[in-house]
Amino acid sequence: MKTLNFTLLVFAFALIFSCADTKSPPNTLSEAEEREGWKLLFDGESLDGWRDYQGETVEGPWKVVDGTLEAQGEGADEYGYLSTTDQYENFILDFDWKIAEGGNSGVLYHVMERPQYKVPYVTGPEYQLIDDEGHEGNLEDWQLTGADYAMYSADAEKKNLKPVGQWNNSRIVFDNGHVEHWLNGEKIVEFEAWSPDWFERKKSGKWADVREYGLPRYGYIVLQDHGAKAWFQNMKIKELPRKPRKDVELFNGTDLTGWTKYGTELWYVEDGEMICESGPDEEYGYLATDMYYNDFDFSVDFLQEADGNSGIFFRSFIEDEVTVSGWQVEVAPPGHHSGGIYESYGRGWLHQPEGKDDVNMGEWNTMRIRVEGDHVQAWLNGELMTDLKDDKIGSEQGRIALQIHSGGGIRVRWKNFQMEEL
Repeated sequence: MKTLNFTLLVFAFALIFSCADTKSPPNTLSEAEEREGWKLLFDGESLDGWRDYQGETVEGPWKVVDGTLEAQGEGADEYGYLSTTDQYENFILDFDWKIAEGGNSGVLYHVMERPQYKVPYVTGPEYQLIDDEGHEGNLEDWQLTGADYAMYSADAEKKNLKPVGQWNNSRIVFDNGHVEHWLNGEKIVEFEAWSPDWFERKKSGKWADVREYGLPRYGYIVLQDHGAKAWFQNMKIKELPRKPRKDVELFNGTDLTGWTKYGTELWYVEDGEMICESGPDEEYGYLATDMYYNDFDFSVDFLQEADGNSGIFFRSFIEDEVTVSGWQVEVAPPGHHSGGIYESYGRGWLHQPEGKDDVNMGEWNTMRIRVEGDHVQAWLNGELMTDLKDDKIGSEQGRIALQIHSGGGIRVRWKNFQMEEL
């Protein structure tokens, strides 16, 4: 009997040590995770793969301390953000974190960097991290840990937040617009980005006047030092495939839902057609999609009346109410390079089709545009006008926008919008 008990004891200890050996040390991946496609964002030893937001190196209040990525608590609203060097589109992001008493932090994603944006939260959504109980002031539900900050509150009944100073595990899932927030093994937030509900919340809340908030399809992951110490470890990410959407409805034939007007020129719907015409100011005007469309195959019929000088912008960015930067497929009277590519507020003409760009004035024409990565093609009435590859185009994202040129006397009718995302 003693021999049997001793044998069982040895077996038990062997089993314990065997299980311990299979558990990965902090800031490493198991063989199974590597096979599944997970990658570490933090190696536990260095700041490799990280930099300051809008910077090239890490000069801000972040250090590696005892195998953790530590926010020093010296940041503020306008300073103290740590960004990945790589950008991500669809992913599962998993990380452990803890926060100092009274502290505030966050993890942002799809952050877009542009010179006019001094802080990342004006473009990137945030998984909120905060001391729910000890933070000064009265917090709204959408400010508490796990919330999609200022948009979607966490489910309080499913929320199991560890006390300050203890490690929590969080997970962000962004799968082609389907979003989940997890906390310590429980799903506490779930929503669809860019849905009617999402836009209603954006337009009626904190982000009503923040034009680009939440729109980028991909971007940087950013950690926030908001004036209190916070710690991160075991940060890993698994990228998910893009799922193209077929038959995207850009125009419903009834009203301008899904579009926003910029400038004082006229845009309206009549007999199932979208109409643009010069207004009293006779200046530039734009009608832009509320959503970003980056890779797509798009066609639309247009009929030019009067002057007809217009254009179709892609991957465009709204600089201000009457300034749109990006790339334009020209739509213009005969002899003015319809189907060519023009870069606004940049290099100007990238391609001008010669001798074959005449549109049929007073008749319906079809413009087809295909954009995939750095490759742009445009067809006018079935004839290829542009076949261009350009690195700068490949690095940007943004809206589709229709233009009215300045000068007055312009009227263009549009119909048969057909869009397929790639």
